[in-house]
Amino acid sequence: MTNIPAAARVSVLACATGMGVLIGGGLLCSMGTAQAQPALPPPDNNSIYTIRIENDVTGTTDQYYTSGEQLGWTGPTGVVPGFIANAGHAVFGAGSQRVSIDISQQMFTPADTQLRPPDPNDRPYAATLLLTGQLIQDTELYRTRVGVQAGVLGPDAGGEMVQNGFHTIIGDKQNQGWGYQLDNRPVLNVFLDRTYRLPLLNLTSLPFLDTAPVGVDILPDITGFVGSEEIYGQAGAILRFGQGLRDDFGAGRIMPGMTGGDAYTPDSGFAWYVFGGADAKAVAYNTLLEGNSFSNSGPSVTKKPLVGEFEVGVAVIYHGVRVTFSQTWQTHEFTTQQGGMFDFGSVAVSARF
Repeated sequence: MTNIPAAARVSVLACATGMGVLIGGGLLCSMGTAQAQPALPPPDNNSIYTIRIENDVTGTTDQYYTSGEQLGWTGPTGVVPGFIANAGHAVFGAGSQRVSIDISQQMFTPADTQLRPPDPNDRPYAATLLLTGQLIQDTELYRTRVGVQAGVLGPDAGGEMVQNGFHTIIGDKQNQGWGYQLDNRPVLNVFLDRTYRLPLLNLTSLPFLDTAPVGVDILPDITGFVGSEEIYGQAGAILRFGQGLRDDFGAGRIMPGMTGGDAYTPDSGFAWYVFGGADAKAVAYNTLLEGNSFSNSGPSVTKKPLVGEFEVGVAVIYHGVRVTFSQTWQTHEFTTQQGGMFDFGSVAVSARF
């Protein structure tokens, strides 16, 4: 990492500075830094399997983005269909490639889940069930992810069955308004994301851990997302402190939100870091808030065009297993949202085989 050309660092920082101004221009700027040709990471012959759960149980309320589950597989490097590999190299230049496939379900409810019918000024009930496929292309300096999501939004996503079924098991109240959720419709989204990894400081190894030196780095990130579910541009950065920072590009999350993805390597033997960061999302469209796309009927609220997030967390990689936890605080997403910042937690376990 110390061999990253100074020109590349200046270019990346210049892009990161401009990200919040124009997401499209910033994205083109970030892609242009590929000509610096940083070193490639070593090959990885293992697949990675990930289980992730996100829930507002770690916060103070049961509302809004109330639950998310994800199962994912990330393939070994080089095991990529030829036409996808060629397209990735043609657009993004050199890089170590792998594919990732996951299935995720997310559920959203209003603040008062005992009202029937729900408050028309509160967030609509909604659930999504999505299959995501993406190409991950890495250098030592940055990670590029490009992917497609396809699935369903509405009752067929199974939100009512999963949430109220779980509430029955734990003896909690049933949410009363699922009968008023957003109608069934297909979902098709595409996204493009780049995360940079810029070392800021390398210290000596800790005396009781014969592993990589303690370091500090920053992970600027920029995302463009276009689809029938949402249209947005997002930019932010994560600051990390720990050991083995070269083993990944930050903790993963279910999109939307900054995510380093599920690909990692255990090159340091034992790695750990704590992190904190923030991002801003410019929202052009969000059907989860604005309601049924092709009619004026059904529940809806007025989205806010700019949403901010703050997050903190910790990650550990040991014997090839990665465990991450993060807590995210989010500003209001719609104009009639009540209370302070909404928060939720994310925990994931990944193993390599």
